[in-house]
Amino acid sequence: MQYRTLGRTGVQVSSLALGAMNFGTMGGTTQDEVTAIVDAALEGGINLIDTADVYSGGESEEMVGKAVAGRRDDIVLATKAGLPMGDGRGRRGSSRRWLVTALDDSLRRLGVDHVDLFQIHRWDPGTSDEETLSALTDLQRAGKIRHFGSSTFPAYRLVQAQWTARDHRLSRYVTEQPSYSVLQRAIEGDVLPVAEEYGLGVLVWSPLASGWLSGAIREGREVTTNRAAFMPQRFDTAVPSNRVRLDAVEQLAEIADGAGLTMIQLALGFVTAHPGVTSALIGPRTLDHLHSQLAAADTVLSADVLDAIDAVVAPGTDLAAHEKNDTPPALLDPSMRRR
Repeated sequence: MQYRTLGRTGVQVSSLALGAMNFGTMGGTTQDEVTAIVDAALEGGINLIDTADVYSGGESEEMVGKAVAGRRDDIVLATKAGLPMGDGRGRRGSSRRWLVTALDDSLRRLGVDHVDLFQIHRWDPGTSDEETLSALTDLQRAGKIRHFGSSTFPAYRLVQAQWTARDHRLSRYVTEQPSYSVLQRAIEGDVLPVAEEYGLGVLVWSPLASGWLSGAIREGREVTTNRAAFMPQRFDTAVPSNRVRLDAVEQLAEIADGAGLTMIQLALGFVTAHPGVTSALIGPRTLDHLHSQLAAADTVLSADVLDAIDAVVAPGTDLAAHEKNDTPPALLDPSMRRR
């Protein structure tokens, strides 16, 4: 396992981190299975665990808390808030009112008195950067969080937040957590350069592209990934954009075979090769999934392999741009584009 400094924090984290989105109802995992996965991840050298309040309605945090009990100090523990927690109008976003409540709820579920990294799950256009950063700075000073970061923010919002922190003398975001994979590379053109400019640690999610790069999705095979059960449109190979992805996967499989690598090693080795990336978040549902992903921990891709990948998916290109999670609201809401 490789270890890297998380932005400018001085915290050393593993180049592969354990994502807990599949823990609980969402992934169909039990507490015993979660504990076994956490045990094996720690034994494999992973020291960063990332969860969120919204994962299985808080169940993921509860399971992580039980799995890490008694060894909290050995783990860099991260969680997130901001996506809707239930139907309540005020139980979402990044207002001071909600963040204070959401963090207390997360700490209770995790069974800890602080988290090392507290992240805003999505940019909230209804709340000012000053309001959010002021609340986070106060929570940091209260000792409930050590550092805070953002997740899936557009590049221009990352810059604006850095300026706001400077202008109002507040603590600043020290990390960003974007989606990044061989098939979704648009952040190479904006988010990653901005992160490098401001010294942000970058924890990338979905490096296996929701299973497209796991080796399980190939031409002529039935799609069996767990995600297909609740996002069937993303895996329907009759959809043109999915056909493009499948064609790319077949070419990438040839590159992996030629290099003596599994698809997982190729995919994880690709994202961790970028100098702007600190860690890749893996999200196993089973021990077998975890072991296949840990096998990529020390994978270093040669320049020839990286060039071959570039020839299949050009740098800065998203093969499924419609699945982006950081699209500006003005592009989604017609009322924001018309008088």
